[in-house]
Amino acid sequence: MTSGYQEPAIALQQVFDRCRWLVRSIDGIGASAYNNYGDLVEMKDQPPLVLSSRDMERLERLLESESYRRLPGMDALRNEIDRATVVAPADVPPGVVTMNSKVRFRDDSSDSQFELTLVYPDAARSPDTVSILAPVGSALLGLSVGQSITWQVPGSRTLSLRILDVSYQPEASGELHR
Repeated sequence: MTSGYQEPAIALQQVFDRCRWLVRSIDGIGASAYNNYGDLVEMKDQPPLVLSSRDMERLERLLESESYRRLPGMDALRNEIDRATVVAPADVPPGVVTMNSKVRFRDDSSDSQFELTLVYPDAARSPDTVSILAPVGSALLGLSVGQSITWQVPGSRTLSLRILDVSYQPEASGELHR
């Protein structure tokens, strides 16, 4: 036996141990999974997402960085990036929440409205910003005006966010290389 050899069952178990999203059942409509907070969540009827290639590249680097990769919520952000339709920055439709967009949204579960700018973690310094690493930030990314998403947050709470308006989007303003 060589020193690098592992029994297939052990290697497979290690792969499963590394995964934070474990699909529990698939029923033709969606799936149930455990998120990285340990809560069982339904992944049914998730709205389609649009992501600029520029945002995707930057977010991929963020996900791979030693500083952030083990934080809670990173798997949920990875899942959103993986399911998004990626387009060139010039092809992002107006009304899509991209990085550095100012978005007005409603949390239908609490009947509250907010207006925040979606930013990278190092820019989340004021009360009118939300980091992409915050559960609300990850939930907003890629949604369009009129869309809503149900999003699991720590403490077994669920948010139901609906996009009301994107008052500023860098791509729509011609800022394609920000």
